[in-house]
Amino acid sequence: MYKVAIIDDEPIIVEGLSRVVPWEKYHCQVAGTAGNGQEGLKIIREIRPDMIFSDISMPGMDGLTMIAALRVEFPDMLITILTGFRDFDFAQKAIRLGVSRFLLKPSNMDEIEEALAFMTESLDRRKAGAGVNAAGGGNEGASGSAVAGDTGTAGSASTSGGAGMSGASGAAGVAGSANGASAGGAQSGAGESSDTGDSGDSGDSEKTAGSFLVKNALRYMEEHYRERITLAEVADKIYVSQWHLSKLLNRHTGNSFSELLNHIRIEKAKELLKDPSKRIGDVSEDVGFLDVAHFSRVFKKQEGISANEYRNKRI
Repeated sequence: MYKVAIIDDEPIIVEGLSRVVPWEKYHCQVAGTAGNGQEGLKIIREIRPDMIFSDISMPGMDGLTMIAALRVEFPDMLITILTGFRDFDFAQKAIRLGVSRFLLKPSNMDEIEEALAFMTESLDRRKAGAGVNAAGGGNEGASGSAVAGDTGTAGSASTSGGAGMSGASGAAGVAGSANGASAGGAQSGAGESSDTGDSGDSGDSEKTAGSFLVKNALRYMEEHYRERITLAEVADKIYVSQWHLSKLLNRHTGNSFSELLNHIRIEKAKELLKDPSKRIGDVSEDVGFLDVAHFSRVFKKQEGISANEYRNKRI
């Protein structure tokens, strides 16, 4: 059985999907649910589901950030988005992060089942490929997929939501399918990939996710450079581990966390040094350095001249 996680801040949707969708028909079972992104990440890291149905707008976390964090940690995990957003640019961003389906609330059961069928077929192809390469198969869980790469990325997304369902079935009518997310408009990486599991879709979505997370990390550093921020703090803010963030920063910028933070602080210091009334020690403190001697060393290393020499040239 394939494991499914459902993440949505509306209990009626979580309950409806859990009870009404014919999971067993597609060899699936709901292994965990959550009411917000933070809980969702925790559960996903614990149970490592094969697929996720998730809202994109939840309290406490931006949905795109959650998807990006998942994509970096679990590049093969299949994700269907459930959302009330009808912004095409927003849909395109989610698609570039490698979601399998982008469904608009509300919808009918056929659309939900189509997304479920698409993801299970993708997982079946992975298992078949794994059987070719290794006798005995492997773990169905996302972290244990022997053949990586089938993110099942939707090719496009328009905004034609389906009609809502009435009565008891209404609880399950929680997503409207974007036209481009139909079976004919979707790309299936595993169906076209080699037995080694190489897939451009998976690599592209993982790269996009990494870039998205790095931008969020740098934005946080720009906003909090005056404080005693650490790699652990920034990683926590973008919902990835310290190890993942360190790797992403090096991969996308060629610099370590401390090098990037020092660069931001020195650039801010250069602006402050234009004011002749500010002492070097004050500038150092204003940009987050606790030790003026350390500030002076970092400044000279980055600029090739001392802070005083820089000031004298600019005044």
